[in-house]
Amino acid sequence: MLGEHASFILAAYAGSAAVLAALVAWIMLDGRAVRRSLDEMDARGVRRRSAGREEGQ
Repeated sequence: MLGEHASFILAAYAGSAAVLAALVAWIMLDGRAVRRSLDEMDARGVRRRSAGREEGQ
């Protein structure tokens, strides 16, 4: 089916899958870190400047 280049094709697919999995993992870990940081700032009372405008202050 893949012929004599099967090992190269499969290695390319495996490499691509590994890179995509690493990117997804990195995005998920970074998202958790950002969410944790925002929660810490929210707990300290730090608000966005635009939050005051939205609430009419």
